[in-house]
Amino acid sequence: MDVRNVDQVPAFTTKDGSEIRELLAHRNSCIRNQTLAEARLRPGATTAAHHHARSEEIYYVLEGHGLMRVGDELRPVRPGDAIAIPPGAIHQITNTGSRLLKFLCCCVPGYEHDDTMLAEEGQ
Repeated sequence: MDVRNVDQVPAFTTKDGSEIRELLAHRNSCIRNQTLAEARLRPGATTAAHHHARSEEIYYVLEGHGLMRVGDELRPVRPGDAIAIPPGAIHQITNTGSRLLKFLCCCVPGYEHDDTMLAEEGQ
């Protein structure tokens, strides 16, 4: 059985600028086809607009408040909100609150840096 506690998982920064703790993935568990990570974003911070060619994602907000962009749509998000992000959709999230924004990221297939493409300016 693979059990990972978020406090014991090392953090790294993704291409979009968010701090990630990869809880379960092919790199650290028996999981082969998806990843589960916790992302953290400081107050006022925004991830770089980006998309994934292969992966679809689900964000699930745990703490804090933000503004989520998927394509041309913007929506405020808060704890308990789940956001669907299809492959190819340009997306980014901004922490609009005064506390750390924490959210889970589920990716299928699993997250890889080379599947993350930063959006060009103006998109």
